[in-house]
Amino acid sequence: MIDSYGFGVMVINGRRYTSDVIVFPEKVIDGWWRREGHKIYVEDLKKILEHKPPPEVLVIGTGYFGLVKVDEEVKRLLKTRKIELIAKPTKEAYKTFNDLLKSGRNVAGAFHLTC
Repeated sequence: MIDSYGFGVMVINGRRYTSDVIVFPEKVIDGWWRREGHKIYVEDLKKILEHKPPPEVLVIGTGYFGLVKVDEEVKRLLKTRKIELIAKPTKEAYKTFNDLLKSGRNVAGAFHLTC
């Protein structure tokens, strides 16, 4: 569960993170690296795409101001794998992630914490 989010800082299960993160119901991957800072490509989601079981929903936090864009190839691949994509500014996305988690959905999150 994500406890809180503010520009550059996310608190998950009581632990403070100051770099981008990937969040699964059972673990957090700190320091999510991407090929390009403000665009998400398929290779940036490798850990999510290889996760077993795969998520039903992927929530992408596009930054505080929503500056991160999701590449069209990512959208097509997720659709073929029947993974629902929700991309919105991180200040909204983390709440959506929590709601989906509470509802019992198999959800993963990838959150950009700044911009």
